[in-house]
Amino acid sequence: MSSSQELNIHCIVSQPFAENTYVVHLAGSQQCLVIDPGFDPQAIIEYLNRNQLTPAMVLNTHGHSDHIAGNEAIKQHWPACPLVIGTGDAPKLTDPVLNLSAPFGLELLSPPADRTVDHGDIIDAAGIRLEVRDTPGHSCGHVVFVWLDGPTPIVFGGDVLFQGSVGRTDFPDGDTAQLMKSIQEQLFTLPDQTRVYPGHGDDTTVGDEKQFNPYCRLR
Repeated sequence: MSSSQELNIHCIVSQPFAENTYVVHLAGSQQCLVIDPGFDPQAIIEYLNRNQLTPAMVLNTHGHSDHIAGNEAIKQHWPACPLVIGTGDAPKLTDPVLNLSAPFGLELLSPPADRTVDHGDIIDAAGIRLEVRDTPGHSCGHVVFVWLDGPTPIVFGGDVLFQGSVGRTDFPDGDTAQLMKSIQEQLFTLPDQTRVYPGHGDDTTVGDEKQFNPYCRLR
């Protein structure tokens, strides 16, 4: 587990796509957020139970199958826990073609969203306030969730910006120009020390990616 002041962040990596699920809570709180529950929901549930945590909300950065595969299991265990996703990607939850599970023969379905969010919306759950920013490019309705209440901003970034790389844009609703615009306008406008927790791989900072990321280095 890593901690930024009072915000605790635990990452659970699920295969086969090495997707990062984040369990986020304030120190001392039994309420938490679950961000992008992947293909190993049992590991998520076991972690929550072991640490006596109750999810106050499930957040999806986007609707691709590796980021929503655990939604149903979490909702079955905690039916009152609302499921939240960006408005543009909400249809992917209940459509195996759109969420890209059908090509793999999975036919994965998630419960529908309890709430959809758009750019500038504020999520307030488990004592944590997150700002929603639209970041299309990897998918048309991709959003990121930004925590601004601590000494260092934190971004839960899904598949937009990775350590040394960026999200794929070769999916049906991907767009490289949109992705780069999202990174420049929604992430690179944050302070350099902002920590980014991506959907795959290790966390990084805005400053490091500005300087070293070969796909989007500022010159």
